[in-house]
Amino acid sequence: MESFEAVQGIRAADLADRYGTPLYVYDGDLLAGAVRSLTDALPHPVEIFYSLKANPNSSVCSLLFAHGARAEVSSLVELRTARTAGARPEDIIFLGPGKNADDIRACVQGRVYAIVCESWQELELIEATARQAGLRQRVLLRVNPSFAAAGSRLAMGGKPRQFGIDEEQLLAGKDRLSALTHAVPMGVHVYLGTRILDAAAVVENTAQVLALAERVAAATGIELEAVDVGGGLGVAYFDGERDLDLGALRAGLAPVVGDWTRRHPSTRLLLESGRFLTARAGAYLVRVQYVKESRGTSFAVTDGGTHHHMAAVGVGSYARRNFPVAAVAGGGAGPERRWHITGPLCTPDDTLARAVPLPGLAPGDVLAVLRSGAYGPSASPGHFLSHGFPAEVLVHEGRPLLVRDRDTADDLLRKQRHHQFVQ
Repeated sequence: MESFEAVQGIRAADLADRYGTPLYVYDGDLLAGAVRSLTDALPHPVEIFYSLKANPNSSVCSLLFAHGARAEVSSLVELRTARTAGARPEDIIFLGPGKNADDIRACVQGRVYAIVCESWQELELIEATARQAGLRQRVLLRVNPSFAAAGSRLAMGGKPRQFGIDEEQLLAGKDRLSALTHAVPMGVHVYLGTRILDAAAVVENTAQVLALAERVAAATGIELEAVDVGGGLGVAYFDGERDLDLGALRAGLAPVVGDWTRRHPSTRLLLESGRFLTARAGAYLVRVQYVKESRGTSFAVTDGGTHHHMAAVGVGSYARRNFPVAAVAGGGAGPERRWHITGPLCTPDDTLARAVPLPGLAPGDVLAVLRSGAYGPSASPGHFLSHGFPAEVLVHEGRPLLVRDRDTADDLLRKQRHHQFVQ
């Protein structure tokens, strides 16, 4: 696993001292390198669409876009973030099962490349909104396929789902689609699952999605201007896991994509990626406040916890396993032993890692939860116990940049409207 003892020559401990803890730190070289390596592994004409849900920090997004990623967004704020960070409208898709009228209006007026439609009723709303605006809006039809994903840690197809239109319904939906005048179905979107680490599974899933797209086009008569094959590329977090073999991925995808491109030379192929691009570039730094023994178990109580990093305790996973944890400052007094790393919240669930082998720890030591660049603050209850969200720092070309201020008490209280009651 990667070490965060230093980031582009800057000691992680110095970053913790300068910006305080808890602190998220992102290595810009790793972010840029992830885009480049995945681009090299994907055969032409596959395009990478960065899923902002993984890490919506606008500076992180800007760096990824600067190196060729497009944008996949799921909210008005993510849409605004993508535009601020440099994504062009023609390189943005908007998805999500519960879009409201404001979401769809913003997409139509903002001329995003495509809205990913997840239901028949949503399709009617897109049609009405585009008609009112006097515009035509591209739509990718999200399909809930009849088959499940290969190799996924969290499957999102093949079962009753809130996502997409069931394959059987869509194949029988030609009349509904042909009646549209302003919503323009021009392709298919399928997202089968996430955290896939087996290149052969990615290849199999891609082949199945492309075959499904052809079935949908044949049954409904829609043009295949674009097909979104999902993605779900994982990174190794836990013992026994290995990162995706990008060489095997390219070797497997090349004939599948090549065969498709010969039949559909003008179709745009989209692959979504969030975790793969950002996870390995980030670390969550926390400082030990207290150490204690409780009935034979060693605890290091830190100033950070699950309110900032729910991903580390199993969001989207049935089993709790530890993210890699390292001591980056201190941690040298005494022999190695197993520590429970906990946080400041008043719940026993506030445990970042269990039984982690680390050197002797003491108050003031800094620990890093590695591979934490994805689904950190964005997937965590930062307002629990009113602690707020941490600061974030991006190290770019050897220079640390503060890219998010730490929440203050004033920040957290500002939007409350206080009414004083007296007895």
